[in-house]
Amino acid sequence: MSTASAHPHLTVLPPLPDSPPAPIEGVVVEKTTAIEKPRPSWLGTAVNHAKDHRAYLPLVSRGYRRLGARWVDGYHDDYPHMIATARQAVAASADVAEHAALEQRKTDLRQAYKRHRLIYSTKTGMWATTAVTAAGAGTLSGGFWVALATGLGAYLYGIRHGVADEPTATAGEGPAAVGGTAPAAPGVRGVDDLITALIKAGIITESQRAETRIIGGIRPDGPGWSATIELPKGMKAVAVTSKGGELASALRKKGLQLEFKPDPSATAHEGMASLWVADSPTPFAGPKVYSQLIDAPRWHFWRDGIPLGMDARQGRQTLNLIWSSMLIGGLQDYGKSYLARLIASAAALDPTVRIIVITGKTGPDWAPLKSIAHRYIAGSDPDTIREIFNLMTSTIEEMQARGTELDRLFEEEPHKVPEGKITPELAANGMGPVLVIVEELQELLDGAAITKMAMPDDDSENPRLVSAKGPLVDLFARFNRLTRYVLGMGVYITQRPDANSVPTELRDVCIKRASFRTKTRNSSEMILGEEAVKAGATPHALLESSKGIFVLDEGAEDGYRTLRGDVIDLPAFAKICERGRQLRIDAGTLTGDAAAREERAQRAAEARLLIGGCLRVMADLGRDAAQLDEFASAAAMDPDSLADELRAAGVIRPDKVTIPGKGRVRGYDRACLEAALKGL
Repeated sequence: MSTASAHPHLTVLPPLPDSPPAPIEGVVVEKTTAIEKPRPSWLGTAVNHAKDHRAYLPLVSRGYRRLGARWVDGYHDDYPHMIATARQAVAASADVAEHAALEQRKTDLRQAYKRHRLIYSTKTGMWATTAVTAAGAGTLSGGFWVALATGLGAYLYGIRHGVADEPTATAGEGPAAVGGTAPAAPGVRGVDDLITALIKAGIITESQRAETRIIGGIRPDGPGWSATIELPKGMKAVAVTSKGGELASALRKKGLQLEFKPDPSATAHEGMASLWVADSPTPFAGPKVYSQLIDAPRWHFWRDGIPLGMDARQGRQTLNLIWSSMLIGGLQDYGKSYLARLIASAAALDPTVRIIVITGKTGPDWAPLKSIAHRYIAGSDPDTIREIFNLMTSTIEEMQARGTELDRLFEEEPHKVPEGKITPELAANGMGPVLVIVEELQELLDGAAITKMAMPDDDSENPRLVSAKGPLVDLFARFNRLTRYVLGMGVYITQRPDANSVPTELRDVCIKRASFRTKTRNSSEMILGEEAVKAGATPHALLESSKGIFVLDEGAEDGYRTLRGDVIDLPAFAKICERGRQLRIDAGTLTGDAAAREERAQRAAEARLLIGGCLRVMADLGRDAAQLDEFASAAAMDPDSLADELRAAGVIRPDKVTIPGKGRVRGYDRACLEAALKGL
């Protein structure tokens, strides 16, 4: 039987050739190993990219090297450098007290280093234990995929830190540049650049580079950076800090951005300077800052001082004027009166402070103080100059009487004057501060120069007349010297800083000095003194736009400060003085001119009330004239007493008035009452 006959529906195929034919589309061919599914293009690109970049293994290696270096830097945290610096300072110190302080600092640094390493190592161990535990638990519980994700994460983390751009620390750079942190400032990449700037500024020479050190490196400091510079041996900091302008130019900064002065720290020596550089080219820019005194209901002048304003680091600054006097100078329209107004406002809000105002010209600037000032004198004519002499002489005598009282108290009740000076308790009981404000000093001295008067100690019948300028300067200086320990304080303001308007003998007894913009170095020295300008104070470098900015030298070891003063405008000043007047009325300390002014105001108010009552009587009677008896009857007063009060109120009774039904009689008409009312 044949196969074909068993399956008639199948076609008999021809014999197979020696080589198989090409596969036909749609037919599955068994064992066709030559055909592969094409790979996606993106995968090929990724593979090629990984091959070209060696699978980013160099970046992973670099990243973990950086992480390790960063850990080491954090572990040491600059302590070895600081300890080495302290050790060098100990070796260089010759002073016994300073040597002991430096040894203590070295010991403290070592102890702090030990604590830091322990804390840092503990934190690192805790984080490492947590990470290893989490990774191990995930691998055991999740198997291959968790292990793969963990490894991939570690791989990518290394790449991330290997790619990041980090600046390389300059050799010899201080702590601010160690560990890959950002450089201190644009243009200053390290201590080498700063020393180069010192050379370009003419502060040191190239041969002195190796002798100059930047102690502690360049470090961030508020809105800027700072450095402590140890100059070569034999060079004093006070001799070079006046070159702040040249250093600013070398650093490509504005002069206002720099504070360059002798280092005031306890461990510094004569050859160490402190430098601070603001990040902003306009560190004092910004809207006006109104003084907190504007809203203060009361102020403690003795305890709280005078809030002045802020420095370039945005730090609030306060002035303590107790036991001292102050000179304020500079060109006009730059803010001298505003600074003096801050002092006057703080004094006005303390009812224990007696205020005396002497101004060389009339005007509204100080008029609000009339309501609280013990004396208020304005002008520079000869009669006014003589009045100022009498005032200052009597004030000095009164303050010396305080000294006599202090002597008595020291003998009888020494616990009340432990230091031989007035205490806050004595100040609150009648011995409060006495503040003398002298405005327009140059006008007063010009007026005194043309005023002839006898010398104060010349009691002869025909005394020799001399110019009053010299004696007036002596009188102001004498007040500063003799009354300081009994709380006498002088504030002198001048807008023409030269030898004629700022005599040296007056400036030298003003411990605190403030200078706004001046035109020349000589003018700055006339206000602040030669030593302050040598130390780097440069109000002559202030710009035309530097309104409200001043250089303050308080005679302290920390030297000068450049500040931007707070603002109290004239309407706000008037409100402060009104509060001060009420505080003094309540405390019973309103005296002198202000007390007389208050008394006059009260009398005027009573007179207005009296005259107003008389006008109402006329209105009730329906006529413009009335007799004294009619007023007295309505007021239930004795006619003679009422007549005296009307006379005291300024009412001038006419000879006769016409009253309907009575004819011409003695009495008062509306015109005389209204005239008196207008004159009050």
